[in-house]
Amino acid sequence: MDLRTMQDWIVARQLYGTAGIAEVNSFGGQLKQYEVALNPNRLVAMGITIPEIFTALEKNNENTGGAYIDKKPNAYFIRGVGLISSFDDIKNIVVKTNPNGIPILIKDIAEIRLGSAVRYGAMTYNGEVDAVGGIVMMLKGANSAEVVGRIKEKMLTIQKSLPQDVVIEPYLDRTDLVNRAISTVEKNLIEGALIVIFVLIVFLGNLRAGLIVASAIPLSMLFALGLMYVFGVSANLMSLGAIDFGLIVDGAVIIVEATLHHLGLRKTIGKLSQQEMDEEVFQSASKIRSSAAFGEIIILIVYIPILTLIGIEGKMFRPMAQTVGFAILGALILSLTYIPMMCALFLPKNITHKQTLSDKMMDFFQRIYAPLLGLAIRFKIVIVTATIIIFAWAVFCFQKWAANLSQPYKKEISHFTAYFRKERRYHKV
Repeated sequence: MDLRTMQDWIVARQLYGTAGIAEVNSFGGQLKQYEVALNPNRLVAMGITIPEIFTALEKNNENTGGAYIDKKPNAYFIRGVGLISSFDDIKNIVVKTNPNGIPILIKDIAEIRLGSAVRYGAMTYNGEVDAVGGIVMMLKGANSAEVVGRIKEKMLTIQKSLPQDVVIEPYLDRTDLVNRAISTVEKNLIEGALIVIFVLIVFLGNLRAGLIVASAIPLSMLFALGLMYVFGVSANLMSLGAIDFGLIVDGAVIIVEATLHHLGLRKTIGKLSQQEMDEEVFQSASKIRSSAAFGEIIILIVYIPILTLIGIEGKMFRPMAQTVGFAILGALILSLTYIPMMCALFLPKNITHKQTLSDKMMDFFQRIYAPLLGLAIRFKIVIVTATIIIFAWAVFCFQKWAANLSQPYKKEISHFTAYFRKERRYHKV
């Protein structure tokens, strides 16, 4: 009971002054109460009813406000302080006066003692001893890491105001969850970016081209974070973890690859001037610009159904769709403006026709793929027929597997169906 009293009147009261805290919920221990244990025999003997006792206790435990006396330059407020402060105050409350004019006090008909509210559970320390705990509720929209930091600073002051043998220990620290979520997001973003950069450099066969495309990743993320701040989208594991860097660099890859291809088609070998390079990039980007933009727009359209979700589904998945949409929109703008400019400035201006590692790798795959493609076109009827047969066989096997899987639970399913129908009829009535 003493621990619970300290929690409610010392710890919680000091925490309420901390910015970002909505309330403090206490658990465990015994909630202290002052109990008036009535003696039924004395009530009957003295002709006193329960409502009379309630009225007496209520009227003798309240403050009464009055007017004020104005004496310049001061004003004196008048009030009557009638709050109970001890057991004797409760005992000496007058319930009523008997016919002989003798007042009947609470102590004449009841026993005054300390008690506790009815307990519906307990909080223990490692299952060994009784303990008292509290949960600090944060204000909606507050920064959890900052609020927890302020609570930890406040706890140092609160601990000094408690007895030496009473210790406050955190048993659930939200900063651990926040730090692990941030670490997961950082790891996924960094690893994803490095993988995309490596693949771009290998397949484009040009270090500068790969870095130009990769530079669209952080710029698109900055654009997305800016729009997330404007529209109030939270940056969390659900929203940021769904970003696919392959989708972000799609438009930039098309522009850079088209530029390299256009430069490779030049018959003249030698170094280009900046003006010639600008013209080459303009010609290549102009031809492929609509295709790159159309591809990004198609990806954006895919996320429109997710944006229409409501309820719990909307709260979970809409931030993800909004974040991906913002990032792709930023990548689209960059692919039409920033990427061509970077290609004109930093791509090699010395035109050569030597084969790179990526050219050799693509030639190898082309030698394998071309005969297979020709064979598939030659026997297209056979391949389409075989595909349909395999698909039909897969559907048949799936239905049989599903039927066998539900067989052990057939009885439970029938009971559930009957119960659902019964509930449905009840709601209709």
